[in-house]
Amino acid sequence: MSNFNLTDDLAWTLQAQTKLKMIPFFARPQARQKIEAMAREAKLEEVTVEIVEQARVEFGQ
Repeated sequence: MSNFNLTDDLAWTLQAQTKLKMIPFFARPQARQKIEAMAREAKLEEVTVEIVEQARVEFGQ
């Protein structure tokens, strides 16, 4: 099992990248950090569109 930390780069699916690009550019870095943190908590090795949508719902966007 992989051991994740904040310096690990996570792969993003094409669909997840597309959703990320829909976030305003000035908020994108913070959103990316939060989404990747959620993916790590879920022990995912790749950010999927589902985790991006889950983050959107949790953060009320």
